Amino acid sequence: MATVTLQGNAFNTIGTLPEVGTKAPNFTLVETDLSETTLADYAGSKLILNIFPSVDTGVCATSIRTFNQKASDLDDTKVLCVSADLPFAAARFCGAEGIKNVATGSSFRGSFGVDYGVSFSDGPLAGLLSRSIVVIDETGTVVHTEQVAETTEEPDYAAAIAAL
Repeated sequence: MATVTLQGNAFNTIGTLPEVGTKAPNFTLVETDLSETTLADYAGSKLILNIFPSVDTGVCATSIRTFNQKASDLDDTKVLCVSADLPFAAARFCGAEGIKNVATGSSFRGSFGVDYGVSFSDGPLAGLLSRSIVVIDETGTVVHTEQVAETTEEPDYAAAIAAL
């Protein structure tokens, strides 16, 4: 379990992020068209998992916009934005914002939050995902992780990109 804060108040996650150097856990997420995507769909590409509580908060929306902008300059790299939001919310947001360079995946049907150790286990966000970054190389190995200590703050974009 990891402890992070929300406006200074401490809350726990169900586990910890995968360790750098280990194989990334498989996942099944739901895309905006309600189809499923898995880690295998990204085999052979570098992958940044931008994990957050909800697209309907300012910091989460900013992280999607920022990675959308940066993704266009990354070679052989995909960005997958992951939350427990329903796919309809992600489709609405991405459509309204013109987001085209990142994919979204909803954890609402699967065990992603448990498998990646990022589900909040207590507090007002219990069941949602803790703001985190996991970078996976083209062989499926975790090369960088960050669990943002204060949920209202943005992740370290530069560190995630440098890990590629």
